[in-house]
Amino acid sequence: MAHNIVRTVILPDVIIKIQKKYNVNENIALEMFYTSHIGKLFSEDESGLYGQSPNYIFSLFIEDFNESQLND
Repeated sequence: MAHNIVRTVILPDVIIKIQKKYNVNENIALEMFYTSHIGKLFSEDESGLYGQSPNYIFSLFIEDFNESQLND
């Protein structure tokens, strides 16, 4: 299975989790994810994140997001 297909299957779960946790709409959740370090890694085949569970990717996102908020 192509990596982009796997990402397409995983991403909706991650975005829904972001929406619920941060009480934002889908577009904002997508922007939050894709502008994060984890979102960028998720897009790269070399990172291997496409093969991880949505829960794991979401937990990485939360850590990254919280750290970025502290550094702002």
